[in-house]
Amino acid sequence: MPTFVLLPSPLLPAAAYSDLAGALGRLGASARVAPVEAGPDLDPHELVEAWAALVEPGATLVAHSNSGYLAPAVRAAATTAGRHVGGVVFVDAALPPESGPAPLAPPRFREHLAGLADADGVLPPWTRWWPREALEEILPAGRLTELDRECPRLPVGYFHTELTPPRGWVGEPSAYLAFGTTYADELAAARGWGWPHREIPGGHLHLLVDPAAVAHEVVALREQLPG
Repeated sequence: MPTFVLLPSPLLPAAAYSDLAGALGRLGASARVAPVEAGPDLDPHELVEAWAALVEPGATLVAHSNSGYLAPAVRAAATTAGRHVGGVVFVDAALPPESGPAPLAPPRFREHLAGLADADGVLPPWTRWWPREALEEILPAGRLTELDRECPRLPVGYFHTELTPPRGWVGEPSAYLAFGTTYADELAAARGWGWPHREIPGGHLHLLVDPAAVAHEVVALREQLPG
C-alpha cells in the first residue's frame, strides 16, 4: 500500500488538504497531512525538521504551492535520519533553484507582499491577498468562508528567509503535476530535468475542486518514479 505525506502550503489551513488525503485513501493509499503550526513566528528551517521527523520510510511526499521550496530539504533530512523517502510529487508547486540559496518567493512577489504587511510585519490571511471574485473562481461554492476563517497569518519575513536545496536534488526521484499555467516555468523545468509530469486544466486550488482527479494523477505519477 503506497504511503503519502501531504506537505501543505503554510499559507493554507491543513483542512484544505483533507479532501485530497481522503481521495488518496479511497484509491487504497495511506495519506496524512503534515501539520503546520503557522503564525507570526513561523520558521521554515524548523518546519523542515518537523516534517522530516514524521516521514515514514518509503513514503512519497506530495508538496503543494509554497511547500515545494521545502520538499527537497524535507526529503534530505528524513533520509539523513535513516527514513528513505520514496520520492516527491510536486503539485502546482514552487521549486527551489538547482543549487544555491534562495528566498521563499520571487523578488517581485516579495515586493507585493511587503505592501500587504501590517506595522508588525505580519501578513493578512492568504484569502485576503486577492480579490474575492478571483478566489471564488478557483474554489468550490461555499469553501471561501471556511478557508478565510482558518487561514493563518504569516510574517512577511518568512518569504525572505533563504533555504539552500540539497546538492543534486533535481536528480532525485521527482514528478510534477500542474494545474493550468500558474506554474508554467516550473513545469517546463520539470520537463527539462526529465521528470514524469502531467497537467490538469484548473486553478491553483484544483485539489479542492476535484480531489479524486488530483489523487488519481498523484498515484499515477508516483508509479512512474524510478526505484
